[in-house]
Amino acid sequence: MICNRSRLRALSIGLLLPALMPAAVTGAQLDSAVQVQQERLESARRSQVTVEKLDDQQQKMLAEYREAIRELENLKSYHTQLAKIVDSQDREIAELDRQMDEIDETQRNIIPLMQRMQAVLRKFVELDAPFLEQERTLRVEELEHLLDRSDVGLAEKFHRLIDAYLVETDYGRTIEAYSGELPKGGGNRTVEFLRFGRVGLYYLTLDGNECGYWDKENKEWRILPSEYRTPIGQSLRVAKKQAAPELLKLPVSAPETAR
Repeated sequence: MICNRSRLRALSIGLLLPALMPAAVTGAQLDSAVQVQQERLESARRSQVTVEKLDDQQQKMLAEYREAIRELENLKSYHTQLAKIVDSQDREIAELDRQMDEIDETQRNIIPLMQRMQAVLRKFVELDAPFLEQERTLRVEELEHLLDRSDVGLAEKFHRLIDAYLVETDYGRTIEAYSGELPKGGGNRTVEFLRFGRVGLYYLTLDGNECGYWDKENKEWRILPSEYRTPIGQSLRVAKKQAAPELLKLPVSAPETAR
């Protein structure tokens, strides 16, 4: 009996071992499957992170690309505008070169013109009635010296020359009284001169005893009759603004014959 019971126990244990082994195998496989699934999930997570990083990089690269396109368009616009500016400056330079050539030509022509004008002015003063001789002669000489100076520009020289012509022109439109020296018998004597434009030039001695006028035709001073002393004296006071203007009778030289 005891032997039979032992056999039955052995048989039971032997039958239980095959039944328990599939359960143990199934648990190991499950753990392995879980591990594999976790690794897959981790790999998927890492892949997702990588994809997100790549997407961020693509977005950044896209933004940089668009910014580069905008800068390129701006550069194209700038270069187009710059080309227009350069073209405009080239035209301005060409125009300035043309004007400089014209200025050079004008300067070459104006220098001889000013020299002729100066010579005419000197001759005019020499042939004109002898009023303010020292002042007018000095002006002509100073102008000649100015024209010879290299440190004075052409514009200034021409301006001074025109001014001298204007002064001479004004003499023909004004009345003037001034004291000066009258040549007399190899000497000079101080008298008062009266200039009516360029129509008449008269004098009256300081004592009022003699008067005369400039004879344009004969280029000499002539003594006037005593009856003209009072009109000349009154005209001198008018010219000095010491008396009101009035109608006066004075001799006038005949105009010179044109030649």
